Amino acid sequence: MDRSSLLQLIQEQALVGGSSLQQLDPENTGFIGADSFAGLVHSHELPLDPAKLDMLVALAQSNEQGQVCYQELVDLISSKRSSSFKRAIANGQRALPRDGPLDEPGLGVYKRFVRYVAYEILPCEVDRRWYFYRHRSCPPPVFMASVTLAQIIVFLCYGARLNKWVLQTYHPEYMKSPLVYHPGHRARAWRFLTYMFMHVGLEQLGFNALLQLMIGVPLEMVHGLLRISLLYLAGVLAGSLTVSITDMRAPVVGGSGGVYALCSAHLANVVMNWAGMRCPYKLLRMVLALVCMSSEVGRAVWLRFSPPLPASGPQPSFMAHLAGAVVGVSMGLTILRSYEERLQDQCGWWVVLLAYGTFLLFAVFWNVFAYDLLGAHIPPPP
Repeated sequence: MDRSSLLQLIQEQALVGGSSLQQLDPENTGFIGADSFAGLVHSHELPLDPAKLDMLVALAQSNEQGQVCYQELVDLISSKRSSSFKRAIANGQRALPRDGPLDEPGLGVYKRFVRYVAYEILPCEVDRRWYFYRHRSCPPPVFMASVTLAQIIVFLCYGARLNKWVLQTYHPEYMKSPLVYHPGHRARAWRFLTYMFMHVGLEQLGFNALLQLMIGVPLEMVHGLLRISLLYLAGVLAGSLTVSITDMRAPVVGGSGGVYALCSAHLANVVMNWAGMRCPYKLLRMVLALVCMSSEVGRAVWLRFSPPLPASGPQPSFMAHLAGAVVGVSMGLTILRSYEERLQDQCGWWVVLLAYGTFLLFAVFWNVFAYDLLGAHIPPPP
């Protein structure tokens, strides 16, 4: 439908800043009868999206008088769902119709995948149906796919150049890459992010790429490129900065900070909404995910403190994994619990941003002053 035309029509009929809502709200209550709104749409021959009609009916049924708050109606038409709107739907006497397209057996391959993503990521049936109804294939989830492809290309280039595909960090030429974070190159600020394109070997790249595609792509499909890229890059940046504070002599490679931010946020969201999640075998999958993530951390600890091969300097730190997990259960969980809600309207989001900003400021001062004040003996940069 023409959303702007309908909104303009509503505003013409309901003088929000004036004395009354005129035809839609003759008693100036701030609520609009669903029948009155339906008559308005019908009289002006403006077809409304069936999915939004379903949401409107469910919203009206949650009110004893069958009315809808004017602002919630505007939010619905403009696709801006507020917390009060979601609560009204969730606590209503009836939910959305259960015989909608989400349950149809004859869906195409892509629509079945969208349905699978809805059940994997979202804990609320209303949210799942809302996502399924309004999902569009454009724009596609390009961020996680692009990052994964870039990591694979970089790995193949260095593997061919060094003729080494496992434990590449033990090659003397590896640390000379301009992408690796090394404590001796802290002034080159881009390295605090670009290290995510480098990996220890095929095993670390395979683990990260698999999780980025299996968890990152569905999360990006549901929550959008902006939010998921912010979460991933926040985990990556927190990883390198944490290493620069807690493991001052160690370099960092791999996208584990971002991967653990995504995985930890998703797992925490599943646990906190356990009853509502509809993904099959969720307990078994949760256990397997925790075992795999713990094993990867254990492998990184082993390589850091007990290198299996002679090395010219300290091996990459494991602290980026832990920092990414912390970002995931704080910032990430806030993002995933705010589907179709504006983050800037939530107090918790500002608390998380303040904490993350404080950490960034502390880390910057630490990297500028602490190494000299503490007399840290860092290995010479390659």
